[in-house]
Amino acid sequence: MEKRISEFINYVQKQKMYSSNTAKNYELDIVEFKNYLEGKGVNYTNVDYDFIKDYLMYLHNKKYKRNTIARRLSSLRSFYRYLFNNNVVKTNPFKYVQLPKKEKRLPKYVGVEDLEVIFNIPDITTPLGQRDRLILEILYATGIRVGELVNICLEDIDFSKKEIRILGKGNKERIAEFGDYCLDAINEFIDDGRCKILNKYNKESNYLIINGQGEKITTRGVEKIMDGIIKKASLKKRVTPHMIRHTFATHLLNEGCDILTVKELLGHESLESTQIYTHVSNEKLRQVYLNCHPRSKK
Repeated sequence: MEKRISEFINYVQKQKMYSSNTAKNYELDIVEFKNYLEGKGVNYTNVDYDFIKDYLMYLHNKKYKRNTIARRLSSLRSFYRYLFNNNVVKTNPFKYVQLPKKEKRLPKYVGVEDLEVIFNIPDITTPLGQRDRLILEILYATGIRVGELVNICLEDIDFSKKEIRILGKGNKERIAEFGDYCLDAINEFIDDGRCKILNKYNKESNYLIINGQGEKITTRGVEKIMDGIIKKASLKKRVTPHMIRHTFATHLLNEGCDILTVKELLGHESLESTQIYTHVSNEKLRQVYLNCHPRSKK
């Protein structure tokens, strides 16, 4: 089974273009199931619906939240679909297993004032400061995922139209729009800081964002940069690259952008994934109403 898991993880990373974080979660979920199988003395090719019911009970007894159980079942459904498509198993026993209804959690986002503080932290007189500012500008201007950010190549950027060609989940291509602030940050880094880093280490790269040694930056590298920026900003909350994506969507909706446009900009497959942001927007409207309407409270 270890060989099949390894093949599947390679498949989702290389062919499906899933992020390293997503692939890691798949692996953790499937390995946990493998350990459960071994404890029960069951071969992974002999799993049936009754066995899955026992596994669900096991997960419930471990006090896992509904979202966690849903993720594990989703991972196993994808894994067994892969096994079925490659003629390793005769059926996908997880195909008709109903996922638990997910708990709705409002996405965390950054307020405009905190965002301004964050953007002013990088020292743009230095090559790495220019790069760090560019990371912030692109994430907020486009709402792209961090895994999509690190894969941007120079040829993906249309400077005249202010567009970036993004290869998202499942090899799906979309266009990300950006504005003048982001354009200035891109040009400054390409013309100055990026050249200095590459020349210092005698390197060449097609990737827009590079690390301090002139190599392609990793998603973990971006996360570390964000952690450093937030620490310097002395903000009490942790701000991740994905939270900037939440901020992008929330701010657009708060300013009147329609949800279908936000869906396309985020690269969501279904409107359901985007609708979570309307709850944040509606909550803001409610607070404005309560604060402003003369007869909202006694």
